[in-house]
Amino acid sequence: MSITRNLKKAGLFTVLTYGFSYLVIDVYLGLGGKWEFPGLLVVGAAYMFVPMVMAIVVQKLVYREPVIEPLGISFKLNRWFLVAWLLPLAIVLATLGVSLLFPGVRYDPTMAALGERLRMPLTAQQLAELKGPAGLPFHPFWIWLAGGLIGGVTVNALVGFGEELGWRGLLQRELGFLGFWKMSAAIGIIWGFWHVPLILHGQNYPQHPVAGMFMMTVWTLLLSPIFSYIRLKASSVIAAAVLHGTLNGTLGLAVVVIAGGSDLTVGATGLAGFIVLALANVGLFLYDRACAANPVVAQGTGDA
Repeated sequence: MSITRNLKKAGLFTVLTYGFSYLVIDVYLGLGGKWEFPGLLVVGAAYMFVPMVMAIVVQKLVYREPVIEPLGISFKLNRWFLVAWLLPLAIVLATLGVSLLFPGVRYDPTMAALGERLRMPLTAQQLAELKGPAGLPFHPFWIWLAGGLIGGVTVNALVGFGEELGWRGLLQRELGFLGFWKMSAAIGIIWGFWHVPLILHGQNYPQHPVAGMFMMTVWTLLLSPIFSYIRLKASSVIAAAVLHGTLNGTLGLAVVVIAGGSDLTVGATGLAGFIVLALANVGLFLYDRACAANPVVAQGTGDA
């Protein structure tokens, strides 16, 4: 397949995905939808499935090519699925630790700042429900942890697949000729700015929505090599979906038991998370260079 054809295919997918994703938000708000729960969950889920739909449209209807094998849909399990499941928890817990090193940030087991920290428009009743039943013999943090891990391989993985078939399925295949790092960076930028309508409406960075557009893109740039690597080593976009789902499910753990800081500094999508992800990328490079039986970074390919 020629580079020109690769670029045209990737470009068509990107234009369609951006156009229809932004349209989902416009239609929802135009019909009177409010940026609050439960409607926010519905429109958010619909938004995340647009990349999957557009990947299938481009791959099957426009280019008349198979979907399953070329886009990496494989349920053949290997150890990289386990890495995809547990790595997000390690990243989130490390981020919690780094956040506590920042001036003005402290450990707060009362979860008093929960609503603000989760960046969710919650009612008092919804906030109380998130904290869990009163009188638990253990901290609600552990319920969140277990729920995040379970959701990461079930419902969250399904929703994550809605994105990953596009990013690590179609785009990673078409942009693989760029080499691992350039390919990951290109996908990271596309992935990041795809979030713009969500960020401008207060998702992730409610205190700084404009700056948040660029912060989110830095975050996805740092995440992208990790996602790309696991997609390649697992030889499956399903592993990337598990990684995505578990990350989404455990993300709140980095902020629920701290007080202080802002949405630009603490949490997985803040500066603390950037530091952890930068170190994770260094670790990925060193592992692939020194320990991997079949290195993929140096090979410069995005196609498993």
